[in-house]
Amino acid sequence: MAVPTSSSVAVATVIEAPLTSVWHQIKLQDFSKWWSQLTTSEFVKGASEEADIVRWTFKDGTKLDVKQEEHSTINHSITYGIVTSSEKLSYTSQLSKITCTAITTGKLAGSTFVQWTAEFSNDADADVIQDAKYKREEALADLAKAVVGK
Repeated sequence: MAVPTSSSVAVATVIEAPLTSVWHQIKLQDFSKWWSQLTTSEFVKGASEEADIVRWTFKDGTKLDVKQEEHSTINHSITYGIVTSSEKLSYTSQLSKITCTAITTGKLAGSTFVQWTAEFSNDADADVIQDAKYKREEALADLAKAVVGK
C-alpha cells in the first residue's frame, strides 16, 4: 500500500553573498557550472525558438530536458518544468521554482535567501519527494560553494 505524502517540496538556505552574485548563477544552461551532480547543461538544439529548453546530463547518465516557464529579473525567480527524461519517471509532471531574496538587515545583511520548491503531480510517491528534497539541499550547498568559495 502506498504511503500518502505531500506532492511538494521546499528547501531554503542563506548564502553569505550578495544577491547579484547568487542570482547570476541561476540560469538553467549554467547549472552544471555549480551543481556537482551535473556533467553538462546546455540548450537543446532544434527546440522551438519560443521555448528555452535545456538538457541537464547527470553524472549517472540520466538526461532531463527542462523548459523555462518563467524568468523574472524583477522578482529574482525562475520557474521550470521537466519536458522529457531519458529514464522513465514514476510521476506525470513537476514544476520547480527558485527564488532569491536579498537579506537587508541584521547579522546576515548582504546575504541572499534562496528557496527551491517543486510541485509534483499527485502520482509522485514519498521516495520521489524525499529524493527531490535531498537533491535540492545538495545543489544549494554546491551553489553556496561556487558563489562564496567555501
